[in-house]
Amino acid sequence: DRGCTPSHLATAHGHSYTLQTILRSGVDANPSDKSGWRCVHYAAFHGRLGCLQLLVKWGAHLSEVDQNGNIPAHLAAMEGHLNCFKFLVCQGVSVTHVLGARNDQGETPKDLAQRFYKDNIVQDIMAMQYEQNHPDNQENVAFPAHVSAFKGDLKTLRHLVESGVINVNERDDGGSTPTHKAAGQGHLECLQWLIEMGADHNIKNDAGETAKDVAKRFSQLAAVKLLGGGLDDNSDEELNKDDPSFFDQHGVEGSTDSQGDVNLNASQKREARMRAYQKIEQFEHLLEVAKSNYKQLGGLLEEDQLRQKEENERDRMIQELQAQLEYERIRREKLECQLDDSRAEISHLNQCLEKLKVSDGSVEDNFQEPVKEKKK
Repeated sequence: DRGCTPSHLATAHGHSYTLQTILRSGVDANPSDKSGWRCVHYAAFHGRLGCLQLLVKWGAHLSEVDQNGNIPAHLAAMEGHLNCFKFLVCQGVSVTHVLGARNDQGETPKDLAQRFYKDNIVQDIMAMQYEQNHPDNQENVAFPAHVSAFKGDLKTLRHLVESGVINVNERDDGGSTPTHKAAGQGHLECLQWLIEMGADHNIKNDAGETAKDVAKRFSQLAAVKLLGGGLDDNSDEELNKDDPSFFDQHGVEGSTDSQGDVNLNASQKREARMRAYQKIEQFEHLLEVAKSNYKQLGGLLEEDQLRQKEENERDRMIQELQAQLEYERIRREKLECQLDDSRAEISHLNQCLEKLKVSDGSVEDNFQEPVKEKKK
C-alpha cells in the first residue's frame, strides 16, 4: 500500500546482502514510494549504516527530499542515528549544505534533533559548526602526529614517534589517537606502522568510537579489515553454506548505532547469520518464481530488455563488421586483378625487350662483315 519495492524493504530491515543482490540485478538505487521516500531515507531513518554505504556505492543520491522536504540527514538526526548522520555529512555536497538543509517546515537537522531530544546528534553538530567557525584549529600544531597520520605522511609520523617527541597513543582535543586519524582517511601504510609500533586500536575517542568505528563511518573497508574486521584474507579455502564456519566469516556489520542495545555472543551471531542467509535464499527463490510468472504472463523484465538491447547492439556490430569484411574482400579481389594485369604487362614488356636485344645483335653482325672485307 505504501508503494515499497523489495529494495525499500531490504534496506528498512538492514539486509545489506539481499539489497546487494537486488542492486546487482540492475534495479535502480533511487526508487520512490508513495511518500517520496527513497532507499536512502529508509536507511537513515532505521539506522542501517551498511545499507546506506552500499546505496551510495551504487549511485544513490543523498540530496533527495521526501514529500515533507526532508533529506536523509533530517531523518537520521531525528532518530538519533549518529553514525549514519556522520556518514551522510561526510558524503554530502558539503558540511554547510547538509547542516543548513531545511525541510518544508523550515527545520534543519539540528532543529529536529533538539525537538526529539537527540543530544548525541546536537553535540556532534555543534562540534562540526565549531570546526567550521575555527578552521585554524582543525590542524592543531600541538598534535603534529595526528596531522601527519591524517595526511598519510608516514615519514614525519615515524620521525616524531621514533624520536620520542610524541607517544604512539597520544590523544588530541577530541580524544582521538593517530590511529583514529589514519583509519578514517584509509592511510593503510601509516595504520600498519602504528599497529606494529604497538598502538592500541581499541582506544575510544570522546564520541565513543574506536579506530575501526571511524574506518566504518568513512567506508574505509581496507582499514576495517586491517583492524580486525571483515573476511580473513589469509585463507585461500573457499567455504560454502553447508560448512558451519561459513557463517563465522562476516564483513562490516550493517549498523553500529545500537551496539549497547543488542549484545550477542559469537554463537548467537552465527545462528542469526544462518537464519538471515536462509531468508535470503527464500527471497531469492520467491523472486525467481515471481519473475518466471511475470514472463509467462507476457511481461518483459528490465534485465530482459537490457539483454535484448545488448543483443541488438551486438547484431548491429556484427552486420557492420560483415559489411566491412565484404568490402575489404571485394577490394582485395580488385587489387589482385590489377596485380595480375601488371604482372602480365611486365612479362610482355620483358619479351619485347628480349626481341629488341636479339634484333640489335643481328644488325650489328651484318654491319661488321663489310668492314672486315675492306681491310683485307
